[in-house]
Amino acid sequence: MDDTGNTAVVIVGGGTAGWMAAAALSRFFSDGRRTITLVESDAIGTVGVGEATIPPLRNFNGMLGIAENDFLRETCGTFKLGIEFVNWGRQGDRYFHPFGEYGQDLHGIAFHQLYLRERARGDCGPIADYSMSTAAAAADRFARPRPDAQSPLGEIRYAFQFDAGLYAAYLRRLAERQGTVRREGRVVHVHRDGESGDVVSVELEDGSRIAGDLFLDCSGFRGLLIEEELGTGYEDWSRWLPMDRALAMPSADTGSLNPYTRATAHGAGWQWRIPLQHRTGNGHVFCSSYMERDEAERILREHVEGEPLADPRLLRFTTGMRKRAWVHNVVALGLSSGFIEPLESTAIHLVQNGIQRLFALFPDKRIDPLERDEYNRGMRELYEDVRDFVILHYKATQRDDTAFWRYVRDMEVPETLVRKMKLWQLHGRVFRENAELFALPSWVAVMLGQNVWPDRHDPIADTLDPDKVAGAMAQMRRSYRAAAERLPTQEAFLRQAGAWHAEDAIPRVQTGAPA
Repeated sequence: MDDTGNTAVVIVGGGTAGWMAAAALSRFFSDGRRTITLVESDAIGTVGVGEATIPPLRNFNGMLGIAENDFLRETCGTFKLGIEFVNWGRQGDRYFHPFGEYGQDLHGIAFHQLYLRERARGDCGPIADYSMSTAAAAADRFARPRPDAQSPLGEIRYAFQFDAGLYAAYLRRLAERQGTVRREGRVVHVHRDGESGDVVSVELEDGSRIAGDLFLDCSGFRGLLIEEELGTGYEDWSRWLPMDRALAMPSADTGSLNPYTRATAHGAGWQWRIPLQHRTGNGHVFCSSYMERDEAERILREHVEGEPLADPRLLRFTTGMRKRAWVHNVVALGLSSGFIEPLESTAIHLVQNGIQRLFALFPDKRIDPLERDEYNRGMRELYEDVRDFVILHYKATQRDDTAFWRYVRDMEVPETLVRKMKLWQLHGRVFRENAELFALPSWVAVMLGQNVWPDRHDPIADTLDPDKVAGAMAQMRRSYRAAAERLPTQEAFLRQAGAWHAEDAIPRVQTGAPA
């Protein structure tokens, strides 16, 4: 960076990650002292990194000034209240991981502890009965939460399901209006400073050079700057998350516009189903050590709802992360930074968090190693947090019908996850550290959904009057069910809100994997 404080930011690669970064940077940093340039080539395909998301994306869109109804209309988006898991604990099992809380804590005691106590006393139904988001999803209905604190609808939490290609295009239009300059071309050479080792420019096929002070690597799995040029190194997590292939295939809309994503476990992997306004996203994530591609494709085709709109597209990946996301003056975002399989829809959030963390540590004139190290520390904590939560879904299984499920059931897992599972087993306790992404209800949903019941509940729950607790729980159960029945269907809500796509402007098919 020069002595005047002027900063040239160069983003290498477009797609979802590149245009998210460009839209955010050009909104807040395009002030005459900083320029934003994005380099991408139409000749290079992009991996669709997301069709399903988690609730924090609402904050990111809001930060960019994006109106939610406009966003949904432009991306053929739908609302997502959580994820339905099929065949994960045992074949035939089905449970829902909702956004939002379970029930209401009483006198500071976590609701799930009261639920565990009541379950030991008698039949109080599944814990899913005590979630507003789950009740709405089960009824295939939706409404935004209401500000009235007395209404159960105030407890609804939601994210989105959308066409990732359309989202990138939408953000590109926004970024270019805000001053981002797009340069078409393939990067053929990277020039570095002989003394510092920093990247000073990237050279395109036509011989032109684009100089910069700060470079964002959004080039996908290859990591053109962070890996091919800087040789950062990759930390392989496939011993815990052995999935390494995904087949993505869109299908025609079947009319079932469910406000949730479905993840159905098969013999050596799982299948996603994501309903959008104009089509349904489908795919089969599998482990090539336990299943051949032909078998994976056969299973996918047999279970797809609706007529296929394209042949399956194969994606190859290795779960893990770069050893450092920020090296010299290069920050990796998206697939360049790492990849955790899409089971809990976290890929776009990892991009979002990387951008927001960069904002908090944005360099001035020169890059201080302390701030760079802080960025890397925070990103590692986030990746490891997501990693452990996704591993839990495999480790917490009772399936033994295939070699794959026996392997993941019996494998050794990171010590951080071992500790959480042991604490849960004793008294159903979950302790979150370092502002982890997945809150208590998420751990409760997966543990109980996959039949991991603690030995007993927290003894503090015994301090409350059991009859009063039972009465309060019964009232919660009734109110959630009654509130859900009054809601409109998702399609009706989208149309009423003006968030439905134009009938004569259905976009071309995208085949990306879910985030």
